[in-house]
Amino acid sequence: MLCPYCQNQETKVIDKRDAEGMIKRRRECLKCHQRFNTHEGIEKVELRVIKKDGRREDFDSEKVRKGILRACEKRPVSAETIDIMIHTIEEKLRRKGKEVNANLIGELVSRELKKIDKVAYIRFASVYKDFRDVADFNKEIKELKS
Repeated sequence: MLCPYCQNQETKVIDKRDAEGMIKRRRECLKCHQRFNTHEGIEKVELRVIKKDGRREDFDSEKVRKGILRACEKRPVSAETIDIMIHTIEEKLRRKGKEVNANLIGELVSRELKKIDKVAYIRFASVYKDFRDVADFNKEIKELKS
């Protein structure tokens, strides 16, 4: 590890902590005695989404967040719960490979919302499943009750 102050290669670790999936190390240069922090984490493989029309684009967790936030608007769902939900969905997607279908993302969001809040689930399903009329809502609600 190069010292950012004097470029010396010899440093020692003074303290090490786990912080939000990262390892934070406090280091000291053995030459100039300056201290600095380093962060170490697993490099994530870029995830690509295959859209319905065949186009491919980078996965954007913010799009997932916006959809979930819209569904959960004015519902008793905490920001922390939403963060955990997004993390869970992203981890499941990464286990599927480097490329995933957009439909899978919608299915995973639906499953997570169904566990957390039934009203938010119905809101999301109405857009994701493209409900056309009240009969579509009734059908989905009946399935929820059974």
